[in-house]
Order: sequence, then C-alpha cells, then structure tokens
Amino acid sequence: MLYKTLRLTVAPMIRATWRPNIEGREHIPETGPAILAVNHLSVADHYFLALTTGRHIATMAKIEYFRASGVKGKLVGATVRGLGQVAVDRSGGRKSAQALGPSEEVLAEGRLFAIFPEGTRSQDGKLHKGKTGVARLALASGAPVIPIGMTGTDKVLPIGKTRPRMAKVNIAIGEPLHFSRYDNLPRDRMLLRAVTDEIMSRIAELSGQEYVDTYSKRRPSSEQ
Repeated sequence: MLYKTLRLTVAPMIRATWRPNIEGREHIPETGPAILAVNHLSVADHYFLALTTGRHIATMAKIEYFRASGVKGKLVGATVRGLGQVAVDRSGGRKSAQALGPSEEVLAEGRLFAIFPEGTRSQDGKLHKGKTGVARLALASGAPVIPIGMTGTDKVLPIGKTRPRMAKVNIAIGEPLHFSRYDNLPRDRMLLRAVTDEIMSRIAELSGQEYVDTYSKRRPSSEQ
C-alpha cells in the first residue's frame, strides 16, 4: 500500500521535475519473475528505478533498518517493511548469503526483485566488481536478469548530501540475460564469478562507466 501511494504521489513529481530519459522499458516483463541488476551511484537510484515499470519492485535494505529502536527507528522499520524491502546482513559471509532466501521467495511469487551487485554506492563514479549474490540468485531461481545502467543520479543526490539537485538522468535497460545453460553445472566459485562478471559487463555497456576489478568500499556510517 505504501509503495502504491508513493507511486501516485512522489513518482509523478520526480518524473515531472527531472524528466529522466528511460530506454528499453519493454525489456522488463509485465508479468513473471525477473531480477533487475543495477549499478549504484546514489540513494536516488531507488527512486528513479521505480519509474521504469508500473510493477512493484522489491529491493534489499540493510538489516539495521529492521532492528532499529526508538520512535525514529521504528518509523524507519515500518517504512522499509511497507515498501516491501528485504532485510540483508551486510557483514558478509554466510549471513549475507542467507539474505537470498527471502529474495528467492519474492521471485517464486512471480515478482520483480532489484539488486545492486556492487553492494554499496560507488564513490568514484566507476563501476566496481560485482558481488556474486546476483549470480546465486539467478541460478537458484531461474529468473532472467535484466541489466540496467543509470547515469546522473550521483549528480541529483551526491553521497553525503541530503538536498537533491537538478541534473540529467538516463536509464538504459538491457535485454534479459538467461543462465539456464548452466543448470547442470556445479555452482562453484568459478561459475558464480563468471555469471556475475557477465552481468557486470553488460551493465558497464549500458551505463558507459569505466569498470574496475575491485570492490567498492563502504563509507563509514557517520558519512552515509
């Protein structure tokens, strides 16, 4: 309900104010599951991504939002739940992998799930090495991966800023990527990396960003 309310109120305002250029809308299916794999430049990515389709898009939110205490914390928790977001533990390892369970449930229900393979926002504007969670999710669910490249959102809302600015935003949506050819292969580290790199390569083509083979570093919480 909250997501629908925002689509009727905030979305038209964003569309009218920034007039983002969106190409390839037809690649996002009108029905059925799909994984939207997106580069990550700004908090604003979430808001502009919602303009690409009339369907609800579930995303990941750090687990701290769901566990926060106090009036403000509970309000934030209620908000992310109302938006249909999935909790993720960003401490890494097995805990992060376990977050894919709820994500698979979203896809099993025939819905859309968006993931930012870089794991956190790029601080230098370059496209960084993707984490293999997107590959695990694609192989486990069998859902197609829709690569998406955004540009300009880091100008609208730079890291560390709270007041949006005017800038041109472009969103390029690529053709679905299918990985059923790997169904009979063991999902080892090499396969997961190969699938992830294929997805990141396509995102780089769509965004025009320079790709660097290093993970994006997470900013200290005090600078978020």
